[in-house]
Amino acid sequence: MVKSVVNLGEHENRVINIVKAKYGLKDKSQALSVIIKGYEECELEPQLRPEYVKEIEETIKKGKFVKVKDFAEEYGLK
Repeated sequence: MVKSVVNLGEHENRVINIVKAKYGLKDKSQALSVIIKGYEECELEPQLRPEYVKEIEETIKKGKFVKVKDFAEEYGLK
């Protein structure tokens, strides 16, 4: 576990306290973890998440695929 000293503004501190109260958390570090996980799920590219890689691997195993030599020609983009 990493410990950090963080300088927050009044607004950011209130937001963390709201998250802490909403989820019944013990301390602000737990609230920050919830906020970071929410950010990760919403904002990070799916390619960075291990669940995405697993989902793609399963799709490749199950999926039916069509081979295309020239994508643009096949779909009328030329």
